[in-house]
Amino acid sequence: MPDTDARITAVDTYDIRFPTSRELAGSDAMNPDPDYSAAYVVLRTDEAQGADGHGFAFTIGRGNEVQVAAIHALGHHVVGRSVAALCADPGALYRDLTGDSQLRWLGPEKGVLHMAVGAVVNAVWDLAARRAGKPLWKLLADAEPEWLVRQADLRYLTDALTPQRALELLRRGRDGADGRAARLLATGFPAYTTSPGWLGYDDDKLTRLAREAVADGFTQIKLKVGADLADDIRRCRAARAAIGPGVKLAIDANQRWEVAEAVRWTRALAEFGPYWIEEPTSPDDILGHAAIRRAVAPVKVATGEHAANRVVFKQLLQAGAVDVVQLDAARVGGVNENLAILLLAAEFGVPVCPHAGGVGLCELVQHLAMFDYVALAGTTEDRAIEYVDHLHDHFLDPVVIRAGRYAAPTAPGFSAALRPESVARYTYPGGTFWAADLDPTGGRTA
Repeated sequence: MPDTDARITAVDTYDIRFPTSRELAGSDAMNPDPDYSAAYVVLRTDEAQGADGHGFAFTIGRGNEVQVAAIHALGHHVVGRSVAALCADPGALYRDLTGDSQLRWLGPEKGVLHMAVGAVVNAVWDLAARRAGKPLWKLLADAEPEWLVRQADLRYLTDALTPQRALELLRRGRDGADGRAARLLATGFPAYTTSPGWLGYDDDKLTRLAREAVADGFTQIKLKVGADLADDIRRCRAARAAIGPGVKLAIDANQRWEVAEAVRWTRALAEFGPYWIEEPTSPDDILGHAAIRRAVAPVKVATGEHAANRVVFKQLLQAGAVDVVQLDAARVGGVNENLAILLLAAEFGVPVCPHAGGVGLCELVQHLAMFDYVALAGTTEDRAIEYVDHLHDHFLDPVVIRAGRYAAPTAPGFSAALRPESVARYTYPGGTFWAADLDPTGGRTA
């Protein structure tokens, strides 16, 4: 029986960094040398034999300490709070965090501070799901529509999506939900893989990994593009030859291009049948995305992993600027804001293919996509979750891929908890890996 008097006693933060730049994993035209990192937060409680809550913001190395500091700055809103009340209404804390009259100035609702809000809010949802004994996707799918509407942040969205319409969408989504949940548990959720396509990989490695992906059951792969057109033509030709005509090939420019350049470049790669062009220009340029979409059709335009908040998604959808919504579990203000983004996508009839990879993004975002399938959109048509095959072994409940599909998590929580030994090894700069790596003596003593 959960302790109704339990309180949050501490908000512990950790600067976790992995040296992925040394293998060029994660490399793209805008980010050639990322060290995948997590500003990791653990909500401690005084509940007897109770669970902690785990969350994080994803970064790519330098500056992760800034993200950790932003999470720390929010702690006074959390410590001392009733665990039962927090889990019954995560939205109350979300509103306190986004409404802090001084910290809000640093956004508002964007950037490092807003990502910190997301990390803390996601940790609350992890705690709530653990206390309920359910994986997060199931906690959300089982929730009453009225409660979910209260949790979703619909502020500034009512010109596109009213609370009443959100309630209608969620009530409609409950029809057949039990059957979809059973199918999800039996067959999983479609995935696509970016693992073959990092820009730093040579053609032989790209070809080998692309063939392996198809053999493993993936029906879509993604390549990073945007640094050099001649290289991109060569690499796309090699990828298409490796995967054949029946597998989708998406391309991702990671914000590299001007609008006109994006149109020219995408058209130059059209012979290889790209399914979508991802982040062709600045993530803030709504009208630029709309212009690109008109010009490159039938190639789809996908974006959203760097969209600062739900209002940007609203405008992308209102402007007809996007064919594929790529929400991110750790970029915006956590589950509460991502509920609003999922509802917006459902209202506009645009499929959601979440951004993943990084450190733990696959682990988190699978829950959001699976809830969307079971209890909102009701379909996996034109939908897939990104998958990148690294760093999963550092999590207590890592993703499982079978035949190109995500297996539905069954362990309680948000799948966000890192292994204690990984925290001890990769905390920067004092963890055992980094202490040895940064030691100018190489561990030698005089």
